[in-house]
Amino acid sequence: MSHFSTVKTELRDRDALLGALRDLGHEPDSSERPVRGYRGQTVLAELCVAQTGGGDIGFRWNATSNSYELVTDLDLWKQPVPVERFLAQVTQRYALRSILAASVAEGFQVTEQIQAVDGTIELVVSRWDA
Repeated sequence: MSHFSTVKTELRDRDALLGALRDLGHEPDSSERPVRGYRGQTVLAELCVAQTGGGDIGFRWNATSNSYELVTDLDLWKQPVPVERFLAQVTQRYALRSILAASVAEGFQVTEQIQAVDGTIELVVSRWDA
């Protein structure tokens, strides 16, 4: 019996997801590999964050929803925050990276980036047209 849980996301951009995980202090393996779970069970994922204790965090591509889904064994969850909070943090950093990339592509520069005590991030971007 599998102990793996799957959480749907709206994360579609691989580079933004990798960057978000790195922003949070993780070093994801970006090649397809097994995500470890209970009693040596595994499931394949395109991105994997190894955890001590044998329960990894994986992100695998779901072609039906055209997005990544988080896959992990919740019984072996070793993060300092619950999975919902972890995913919220990843999603926030993912959104920030996506906005920054789109802004640069449109010719904007970040002139100010402030992170408030409550965790919200305020960006000010500008573009000078000649």
